[in-house]
Amino acid sequence: MTEQRNALVVDDHPTNRLLASALLKKLGWTVMEADCGNSALALAEQHPFNLVLLDISMPGLSGEDTCAQLRSKTAAHPLHIVAYTAHAFPEDQERLIAAGFDEVLVKPISRQRLEELIARL
Repeated sequence: MTEQRNALVVDDHPTNRLLASALLKKLGWTVMEADCGNSALALAEQHPFNLVLLDISMPGLSGEDTCAQLRSKTAAHPLHIVAYTAHAFPEDQERLIAAGFDEVLVKPISRQRLEELIARL
């Protein structure tokens, strides 16, 4: 029996969601999408995700706030939360890891970079 691989891609830009979702699906993941933090939280209550790609700069609930709430609501099962962002400066990445993200994936992403990230999780 193979492990279920369920991912959630959260981004307010449809093109970014489409790209990340397509790459994950090619890698064998089942993918759902959300366009904001509140939608992501609602989906996480209904579905057991293993991986969340979470945009940082979204209207409404920020990626960092969404990450914190996901952590508190999904403590019962392992969840890897990846900051999916254009903020590439080392100090931004350090801040995001300190805020509870497992990894930082800098946009634009590639299949190779996504595969490398998943292999580390």
